[in-house]
Parts: sequence; C-alpha cells; structure tokens
Amino acid sequence: MSPARRGSLESSLHGVAVHKIAPNLADFAFGLYRQVARQSNSTNIFFSPASIATAFAMLSLGAKGATHTQILEGLHFNLKKVPEADIHTGLQNLLHTLNEPDRQLQLIAGTILFANESVKFVDKFLEDAGKLYHTDVFSINFRDTKAKKQVNNYIGMKSREKIIDLVQELDKDTTLALANYIFFQGRWKVKIETENFVAEDFHVDRKTTKRVPMIHRVGRFGLLHDKALSSWVLLQHYSGPVNAFLILPDEGKMQYLEAKVCPKHLARIFKTIDIRPASLSMPKLSISGTYDLKAILGEMGITKVFSNGAELSGISEEVPLKLSKALHKAVLTTDESGTDHSGAMPSEERDRLKYLTIKFNRPFLVIIMDENANMPLFMGKMVNPT
Repeated sequence: MSPARRGSLESSLHGVAVHKIAPNLADFAFGLYRQVARQSNSTNIFFSPASIATAFAMLSLGAKGATHTQILEGLHFNLKKVPEADIHTGLQNLLHTLNEPDRQLQLIAGTILFANESVKFVDKFLEDAGKLYHTDVFSINFRDTKAKKQVNNYIGMKSREKIIDLVQELDKDTTLALANYIFFQGRWKVKIETENFVAEDFHVDRKTTKRVPMIHRVGRFGLLHDKALSSWVLLQHYSGPVNAFLILPDEGKMQYLEAKVCPKHLARIFKTIDIRPASLSMPKLSISGTYDLKAILGEMGITKVFSNGAELSGISEEVPLKLSKALHKAVLTTDESGTDHSGAMPSEERDRLKYLTIKFNRPFLVIIMDENANMPLFMGKMVNPT
C-alpha cells in the first residue's frame, strides 16, 4: 500500500472512531456551557469541552467503582451503549486529528498531573495515560514554598509559554492536581485588511459601553436569522477544517438563546445557511477563560474523584488519593491575514446590491467546530472584548 493511500485510510479510521463518540461529547459540551454560564453572568466565557473531556477520560483509566462510572457518565457517555474502549479510542484519535501538522492552524494542548512525591504510580496507568492521552506526570513537594512557582513554570514550559501563571493557589496538603490547557490560533480563510478596524461602541450590558476596535467588512457571508433561536448566525471559516459559529441574539434574548441552543440547531443551520451579501461589524475574536473544574464538574455529577472516598487505586495503590485541584485554561487568538479574497465584493457590485447590516456590538456566542469530528472544540461568550 502506498504511503498516501495508507495515510488516507488511517485518517478515515480516525474519523470513524471520533464520530462514534461525537454526539456524546457535543451533549457534554452544551451541558458544560450552561453550567459555566450560570456562574459567569457578566464575564467572558471560553473553554474547550473536547480538551476537558480528554483530561477526565484519562483519569478514568485509573478510577474504580463509582468514581469511574461518575466520570464517564458525567462526560455524557452511556456505558451500556458505548463500549469504554470506543471512548478512549475516539478521544485518542481526536487528539491525533487536532495535532495533525497540515491543519493550517496553531494548537497547543496538554494535560499535566502534579503529584506529591510520596505518590507511586501504577505502571499500567502511566503507560496508558501517556500513550492514549499524552499526559505528563510531574512529582513535586506541595509543602515547599516554591511549589506554585515550580508548577506554573512547568506548565509554561510545556505550553511554549502560551499559558502563564495558571495556578494562583495551591494547598500544601494536595496529593494530586490536574492542569489542562489549550491554546488555539486560527487564521480566517478570508483576509481582513487592517484598515477595516474602526473604534466603535460595544454594549456590554444596558449600563456599560466600551470603545473597541471593530472589523468592518462588506461581502458575501454565510448568514441567516434563525427564528428558533431568535438570533443572527454568522458562519466564519478558518483555514483548515475548522468553522466558527458566531451567534448574535436579538435584543434581550441572550438567556433564551443559551437555554435553547443545542447540537441539532447547529447541524440544521450548517445545512441551510445561505451565502448572502452583507455589511458586518464585529470585534477582533480574541478571548480566554480559566476555570476551577472541581466546582463546575461537581455540579454535573462528577464528585467522588474530588472526595476522600475517591477510588483511584488504578493510579496509585499505596497512597489514599483524591484529585485536590483541577484547572482548565483555554486561549483563542485569531489571525486576520488570510489569503483568500473570494468573499470580497467589488465596489460597483456593492453599490448595486441591497445587503444586510449586522453589528456584533453586544454579547454573542462563539462556537468553534471541527469539521472532521463534527463536534465543538471550543465554546464561549464574548461579553466584553476589551
């Protein structure tokens, strides 16, 4: 078999494995978003459900009993319908897909387990966590006053300095902590000229307005008004198999949108969205979020792994172990210097056509989808672009 044919076959097999679990991961993503949104009324939201799922599926490799079941069911897997082997194979292949070198985007992601020096890991867990999920394990004395600095330095080194000072507090009684991070720099498929940035008002809420650089573009866009969501939906393409849904709710409809939007809506919109002439204004798409997963996932039913009753004998047999801290950070930056000018509209045609005017000048949702996996890589809400 030729190398090209072998590569094509491997990609196809990866896709099949990921698609088996994509609906579960999508349900987890939207459930997680709603939980985060309840705790983030007036702040930006941005996280990677895919990255969080891989981190906790990795932990499940060493979990037993109810702890094991809680983790996988909390990730929205029905263990009676989805074999556990399919879960790990699918997530492993998702990581493989995200790290393909020809995807025309920069993505740096990782999971690190920080363990007290007294913890002796089960060899099988270290082997599986490393092979399936590329997990790093770092032994440390949490009672050392320099422990927090050592942890942050290690995360910075592994993330190529994209994730800085993730850990703000570190309990000296910690035995096991998890850090999960992901940095994504995408390039819009259609180039945006820098002279198209103009300072305008962004209405954070009814009482707060900020002046921010807004991108002005006139062209043809994937755009529709979805009555079911009471929102305008803009589909933006990154270079590579990644798309961004930017969803602007009608005035006063943000809570309605957050309660209603689901994977079925996005699938329907993707199939029916039209390319139409429009004048768009929107802020530069750069956003980040940092989360204490212990609090958030606890509300979604994943509690035992954080408790004194945690069953983690598959990770370490010698020390009573629980996960004391779990942090996640996601960062998005967008490069406007695309190379495709196909969406541009000649001035004479612009004058002749009637086009919509849509301004993303108030909070809107950001959902970044992987075309191959057909699932959300990132979810967020732009509340304040400054």
